[in-house]
Amino acid sequence: MIYLPMLLTILSNDREIVENGSYKIKGPYLKLIDQAIDRVQIEIKTTQDYMRSNKLKLIKGKTEDTFTTYIFVYHGREDQRRYLNARLKNRTEELLEYFLGI
Repeated sequence: MIYLPMLLTILSNDREIVENGSYKIKGPYLKLIDQAIDRVQIEIKTTQDYMRSNKLKLIKGKTEDTFTTYIFVYHGREDQRRYLNARLKNRTEELLEYFLGI
Protein backbone atom coordinates (compact mmCIF):
# COMPACT_ATOMS: atom_id res chain seq x y z
CA MET A 1 0.00 0.00 0.00
CA ILE A 2 2.99 2.28 0.06
CA TYR A 3 3.96 1.80 -3.56
CA LEU A 4 0.73 1.02 -5.40
CA PRO A 5 -0.94 4.45 -4.99
CA MET A 6 2.30 6.12 -6.13
CA LEU A 7 2.40 3.80 -9.12
CA LEU A 8 -1.20 4.59 -10.00
CA THR A 9 -0.45 8.32 -9.93
CA ILE A 10 2.59 7.88 -12.17
CA LEU A 11 0.66 5.79 -14.68
CA SER A 12 -2.23 8.26 -14.75
CA ASN A 13 0.17 11.16 -15.35
CA ASP A 14 1.98 9.21 -18.07
CA ARG A 15 -1.32 8.37 -19.75
CA GLU A 16 -2.22 12.05 -19.86
CA ILE A 17 1.20 12.90 -21.33
CA VAL A 18 0.83 10.28 -24.06
CA GLU A 19 -2.76 11.30 -24.76
CA ASN A 20 -1.82 14.98 -25.15
CA GLY A 21 1.55 14.31 -26.80
CA SER A 22 2.42 14.51 -30.45
CA TYR A 23 2.73 10.77 -30.97
CA LYS A 24 1.69 9.58 -34.41
CA ILE A 25 0.24 6.34 -33.07
CA LYS A 26 -1.01 6.69 -29.49
CA GLY A 27 -3.25 3.64 -29.29
CA PRO A 28 -0.70 0.97 -28.34
CA TYR A 29 0.89 3.16 -25.67
CA LEU A 30 -2.46 4.08 -24.17
CA LYS A 31 -3.56 0.44 -24.22
CA LEU A 32 -0.36 -0.62 -22.44
CA ILE A 33 -0.77 2.06 -19.78
CA ASP A 34 -4.49 1.27 -19.34
CA GLN A 35 -3.73 -2.43 -18.85
CA ALA A 36 -1.11 -1.56 -16.23
CA ILE A 37 -3.58 0.78 -14.48
CA ASP A 38 -6.20 -1.97 -14.41
CA ARG A 39 -3.69 -4.44 -12.92
CA VAL A 40 -2.57 -1.93 -10.28
CA GLN A 41 -6.18 -1.16 -9.33
CA ILE A 42 -6.91 -4.86 -8.89
CA GLU A 43 -3.80 -5.20 -6.71
CA ILE A 44 -4.84 -2.18 -4.63
CA LYS A 45 -8.30 -3.69 -4.08
CA THR A 46 -6.79 -7.03 -3.07
CA THR A 47 -4.37 -5.34 -0.69
CA GLN A 48 -7.10 -3.17 0.84
CA ASP A 49 -9.28 -6.24 1.42
CA TYR A 50 -6.37 -8.05 3.07
CA MET A 51 -5.58 -5.06 5.29
CA ARG A 52 -9.22 -4.64 6.27
CA SER A 53 -9.67 -8.33 7.12
CA ASN A 54 -6.48 -8.33 9.21
CA LYS A 55 -7.21 -4.98 10.87
CA LEU A 56 -4.14 -3.28 9.44
CA LYS A 57 -3.80 0.42 8.68
CA LEU A 58 -1.16 2.42 6.91
CA ILE A 59 -0.89 6.16 7.48
CA LYS A 60 1.48 8.34 5.52
CA GLY A 61 3.31 10.60 7.88
CA LYS A 62 5.70 13.46 7.34
CA THR A 63 7.69 13.81 4.12
CA GLU A 64 11.08 15.46 4.46
CA ASP A 65 13.87 16.10 1.97
CA THR A 66 15.30 12.60 2.05
CA PHE A 67 12.84 10.53 4.10
CA THR A 68 9.12 9.79 4.26
CA THR A 69 7.53 8.43 7.42
CA TYR A 70 4.80 5.79 7.42
CA ILE A 71 2.84 4.61 10.42
CA PHE A 72 1.66 1.01 10.50
CA VAL A 73 -1.22 0.21 12.87
CA TYR A 74 -1.98 -3.39 13.84
CA HIS A 75 -4.48 -4.17 16.59
CA GLY A 76 -3.96 -0.76 18.14
CA ARG A 77 -0.17 -0.93 18.08
CA GLU A 78 1.70 1.65 16.05
CA ASP A 79 5.01 1.11 14.33
CA GLN A 80 6.57 4.17 12.77
CA ARG A 81 9.11 3.68 9.98
CA ARG A 82 11.12 6.06 7.87
CA TYR A 83 11.87 5.22 4.25
CA LEU A 84 14.53 6.82 2.11
CA ASN A 85 12.79 8.66 -0.75
CA ALA A 86 15.35 7.33 -3.25
CA ARG A 87 14.48 3.78 -2.16
CA LEU A 88 10.76 4.50 -2.56
CA LYS A 89 11.44 5.80 -6.06
CA ASN A 90 13.58 2.83 -7.04
CA ARG A 91 11.06 0.28 -5.78
CA THR A 92 8.23 2.12 -7.55
CA GLU A 93 10.26 1.98 -10.76
CA GLU A 94 10.73 -1.79 -10.31
CA LEU A 95 6.98 -2.22 -9.85
CA LEU A 96 6.30 -0.04 -12.89
CA GLU A 97 8.43 -2.37 -15.00
CA TYR A 98 6.59 -5.36 -13.54
CA PHE A 99 3.10 -3.98 -14.24
CA LEU A 100 4.08 -2.89 -17.75
CA GLY A 101 5.39 -6.38 -18.39
CA ILE A 102 8.98 -5.34 -19.03
